[in-house]
Amino acid sequence: MKARLLHTAALFMLTLPASAASAAPAEEPAELYTRLERYHVKYSLNDDYTSAETHDWAMKVLKEKALSNAKEASISYSTSIEKAEVLSAYTIKADGRRIEAPKSNYQVVTNTGNDKDAPVYSDRTTLTVVFPEVAVGDTVGFSYKLTQTEPMFPKHYSIVQYFNRGTAYDDVKITLDYPAALAAQLDVRELTPVASTEKNGRKELSWSFTTKVPLKNKRRDYSVYDVDTLPGLAFSTFKSYADIAQAYGARATPKAAVTGEVQALADQIAKDQKTPRDTARALYDWVATNITYAGNCIGTGAVVPHDISFILKNKMGDCKDHATLLQALLAAKKIESTQALINAGSSFKLAKVPVVSRVNHVINYLPAFDLFLDSTSSTTPFGMLPYSSQDKPALLVDGFKEGLKTPAAQPGSNAQTMKTRIKINDDGSVTGSVDVATKGEYALGLRNGLRGAGKETMDDMVKNVLKSMGHTGTGKFESDDPTALINTLNYKASFEFKNFTQFPGAGAFVIHPLFTSSSPVASFMLGGSDDDETLTEFSCSNGASLEEYVFTFPKKMKVLAVPDNMTVKSANVSYKASYRLKGNQLTVTREIDDRTRGNVCAPAIATEYKEFSKKVLTNLKAQVVYK
Repeated sequence: MKARLLHTAALFMLTLPASAASAAPAEEPAELYTRLERYHVKYSLNDDYTSAETHDWAMKVLKEKALSNAKEASISYSTSIEKAEVLSAYTIKADGRRIEAPKSNYQVVTNTGNDKDAPVYSDRTTLTVVFPEVAVGDTVGFSYKLTQTEPMFPKHYSIVQYFNRGTAYDDVKITLDYPAALAAQLDVRELTPVASTEKNGRKELSWSFTTKVPLKNKRRDYSVYDVDTLPGLAFSTFKSYADIAQAYGARATPKAAVTGEVQALADQIAKDQKTPRDTARALYDWVATNITYAGNCIGTGAVVPHDISFILKNKMGDCKDHATLLQALLAAKKIESTQALINAGSSFKLAKVPVVSRVNHVINYLPAFDLFLDSTSSTTPFGMLPYSSQDKPALLVDGFKEGLKTPAAQPGSNAQTMKTRIKINDDGSVTGSVDVATKGEYALGLRNGLRGAGKETMDDMVKNVLKSMGHTGTGKFESDDPTALINTLNYKASFEFKNFTQFPGAGAFVIHPLFTSSSPVASFMLGGSDDDETLTEFSCSNGASLEEYVFTFPKKMKVLAVPDNMTVKSANVSYKASYRLKGNQLTVTREIDDRTRGNVCAPAIATEYKEFSKKVLTNLKAQVVYK
């Protein structure tokens, strides 16, 4: 099935999903709110690998909806290794008048430390310019220069520039200026060469691009996104992704040295553990639950971990800090590990040219157990990875392996069982109970949501869930300890409420869960009513869900019809439902098992899901008829 995010809001507040826009007819022009009349950018790389980039753009505002965003422009940079300079900022009115943005329209927001001390986690500065007197039909122009005074990686440089197909570009020019003797890799897509010159030991390349009438984008799913399919270019001095891992490790690995403080802490955490795997689990659990997340955005700190003494003192750190601390603790107990660079976003492939921007997260790899660990996640148990870290190319700092990927969840590892008992009373009210057992991703989502729930929320859980379903009632909710770092979570609820169905009298009702859960059977059918064609790869997952209902009817109620039994199978998914009426008791079992492998699915699988879902939905919507 298509991957679903498991958040507290979705699980316990039952918010409604936003409807997707319908697909556009082929070759229909896009509706434009702005158009870029000019976009010129120049990247200049110096012999010492410092660099500069100059951006110059002019954007015309076509519609009212674009005004809010068009009224200002911002530059974000690190004050310790970058400098920003606004070259021009102005509004050109529809009648041709040019109005310069006064200096009073410039606003600078800088991260600083306490009482003007040096910042601890971020020195990012945002320079914002507000354009004057902007109205529909006007053009706003912005030109600035960003100078990098220290390379992010010594003796290395990489950039990516791409252009959205749905944006109107009248005049794009992109220029690269770098030492002619420099060994570099370049990948150019759908750009038109303009010039190639070599003079005074420097090489300059430039390209143009235009899309005056972009077509309407029919794509709705961006869960798998590959910028290499867009017009643009990538430029890099790295020879390979192994070189990127090595460049990161050159400064990260020494930070993972075993100090006296690290040794003492590792000994304390692992003192009761019997095996190396148990020791690794204890160390992982400690880092995941004791070191909270704080991004490191100070200059090269974006790619260099803090010292371990700093991490332990503050009990905070980013992914690099988590991975470095865990590596050191493991080393203190003689367990080999290395760090691994991955992409935690929607990119599941490495770019043709090795660029640093393709990786944005750091985790650990333990070769003795062939195990990846992501201790930045405070809710993911040992042996599992967050969904965002699964099925991704992994660049090992030590022992680099070409083509290595983090594992995806195996079929059967994500599962939910929901058992519901419902007694319908003579007045149409009900008393009932629900027992839910979850494991894998389904348990993680619930655990994460329940961790943040206060006593009042827990006490009112049943009442609020019933209210969200249109019922007024009361009940009691109990669950396992949500703070435990394990891959299962069980909970139960008892409830009573009025007006479940109209009785006395004839009527009908649909069988559906009467309490919230991570993965009800119906959630697997979300694509069944979607007629939009899936044009690209999309993120997906596997899982299983079993629902069992036992309805006990009052003696005066006669059940006239129940849904038909059903069995449906496709290449990856199966569904089985049975409805057995015996006396005044109806037992219902619905089971779905999605055994899709991997976290990236081809468009054909989306078609399979839709056809499968449409068949099953008829069964899920069928009613119990009574009088």
